[in-house]
Amino acid sequence: MAKKISAKARAQARKQRDKWKTKRWYTIRAPRHPWDFQRIGETIGESDEHIMGRVYEMTQQEFNGDFTKMHVILRFRVTECVGQDALTTFIGHHHQTDHIRRQIRRYRGKVDDVIDVVSTDGYLVRMKPLIITQQRVQTSVKQDMRTKTREIVIGFASKNTFAAIQTAMLDGSLEEEIRKGVKPIYPVRSVAIRKSQLLQDGVVASDGPTLDEIHAQEAREAAELKAKKAVALAEAMAEELDGEDDEIDVAVEDIPSNIKDAVEAAVPGATIKEAEIETEDGQAVFEVTVEKDGEEIEVEVTPQGEVVEVEVESDDSPDYSSMTVAELKELLKAAGKPVSGKKADLIARLND
Repeated sequence: MAKKISAKARAQARKQRDKWKTKRWYTIRAPRHPWDFQRIGETIGESDEHIMGRVYEMTQQEFNGDFTKMHVILRFRVTECVGQDALTTFIGHHHQTDHIRRQIRRYRGKVDDVIDVVSTDGYLVRMKPLIITQQRVQTSVKQDMRTKTREIVIGFASKNTFAAIQTAMLDGSLEEEIRKGVKPIYPVRSVAIRKSQLLQDGVVASDGPTLDEIHAQEAREAAELKAKKAVALAEAMAEELDGEDDEIDVAVEDIPSNIKDAVEAAVPGATIKEAEIETEDGQAVFEVTVEKDGEEIEVEVTPQGEVVEVEVESDDSPDYSSMTVAELKELLKAAGKPVSGKKADLIARLND
């Protein structure tokens, strides 16, 4: 037997709000040092408290476009929310297990270690280097290679900040130093920092670009990109024009955003009805027709978003219906047309 739901329960269920409507998108940004608040992803949450502490992972190929590092996983933790931006701290990286497994083969030697280092700005980092030799080696040789690796890694960290350590681990420069240091001991096939982990934070540096400066830079880059797209579209369509009097219609949804912004600034509150591309003196221009307060206005804009002309389209034809028959006949005489017929015939003859 089905259970009956009371009216009170139904009313309470209707009042329950949809949690998805309260959520908003946050832009995840890499640390200020050394990545200058680089945009790395997005996440969704109800409030800043729900975003704090989240760990975001991505491959190094996605991070900086290096295809050879597609097996490297970077990890960032959200530590601060500023508006719609979720600022993160780099908490380490690791190589995918299957990639490491492919490096280790029969008749090769494996030398690995766990090294804790402290940077000049007080960050405690655990690093796990991995060395693959050309052939199997004795335990004593492995120990010599571990000792040399420790000296190189600890010495490097003691002279550099955490930001410099991040860069050296990810661009391969620290691995190259290790390779040069252990090569005289025994020939190596590959060297990698297979894993790193941030154990303790240090002093946060305050120099470098601010978040507001990054926002301004991104806005400039977005505007430049819009202008380049508009110029490319205009040039591509202009190539199809045979002469100065030719024109190409452009769908409203295909109008570049910088052209729309320029039209909105020239005629605030207007609605775009149609657009076309024409050539004037060999240069392509956008002619956008908008409507405002019942009037049609034509705005001429260059591909760079510069308004050239704003013209209100008006109907200059006289109102013949308000004229008398005598006045209409005078106009017909002046035009050299017949003056016989009713008023409607006279008006139709003038409109021809």
